[in-house]
Amino acid sequence: MKKVIFTEFGGPEVLQLVDAEDPHAGPGQVRIAVRAAGVNPVDWRIREGQVLGAHPTVLPSGVGLDTAGIVDEVGEGVTGVEVGDSVFGEGSDTYAEFAVLSAWARMPEGLSFEEAAGYPSVFETALRVIREVGVRPGETLLVSGASGGVGSAVLQIARERGITVIGTAGAANQDYLRGLGAVATTYGEGWVERVRRLGRVDAALDLAGSGVLEELVELTGDPAKVITIADLGAPEFGVRFSGVAGSVPDALAEAVDLISRGKLHIPVEKSYSLTDAAAAHADSHAGHTRGRRVIVV
Repeated sequence: MKKVIFTEFGGPEVLQLVDAEDPHAGPGQVRIAVRAAGVNPVDWRIREGQVLGAHPTVLPSGVGLDTAGIVDEVGEGVTGVEVGDSVFGEGSDTYAEFAVLSAWARMPEGLSFEEAAGYPSVFETALRVIREVGVRPGETLLVSGASGGVGSAVLQIARERGITVIGTAGAANQDYLRGLGAVATTYGEGWVERVRRLGRVDAALDLAGSGVLEELVELTGDPAKVITIADLGAPEFGVRFSGVAGSVPDALAEAVDLISRGKLHIPVEKSYSLTDAAAAHADSHAGHTRGRRVIVV
């Protein structure tokens, strides 16, 4: 099979498309014929060699966590899924023609493989950081970097739970944020004052790692009310870095429910082939994403 790997840490240019042995499903796992794989910032952070405790890396390494495809092998002890089922979920080395999943769910009717591949870890992360930051219905959550995949999910979960969201993003994404129910404002010079004029901030999420933790602590008045998934300098400000996933199966079940009820939709901004994985990483690193980027196999 074809698979994207890297044999050294570095920039997007270290990614290689190679011939590799097919993986096989172990106990409690399924293997899928991959149709699409989500492109997440954690993918290029791992490729760069950033120290992420939840994702220890041994070289050579494959790439990718999120995927969607068709089950073609079922491991020992697995029930409730059969060869031929369309599923989406989380596994390892998903930039490939075949991948093994450790968590999955059947795809809701009408959902494309491309869109489905963008949900698993994105939605789990969104649920987790909302829970960890402790924001409650009726309160206001500030989201820095709100137009990407996790931000898009946070905005829709918050809207469903009665939480007001102030979202920051580039000028081109202001209408997108408003369409997801957020009070939108731009980042850049003067953004703190613009947020203050919008009202009280009870909690804040940093989803972009753009060096705003000090300001988020100032706006909330308490570092315990700020969570980041993108700034490894969080301890300097007393802020928690959230990087260890909770229950992915539970998150997938909730995602299926919201998608099926028309309460969750994260658009795919751009699709890439396996041969264009380096371009996908470069674009993801550059930011300004509206929704999701995916690899189509």
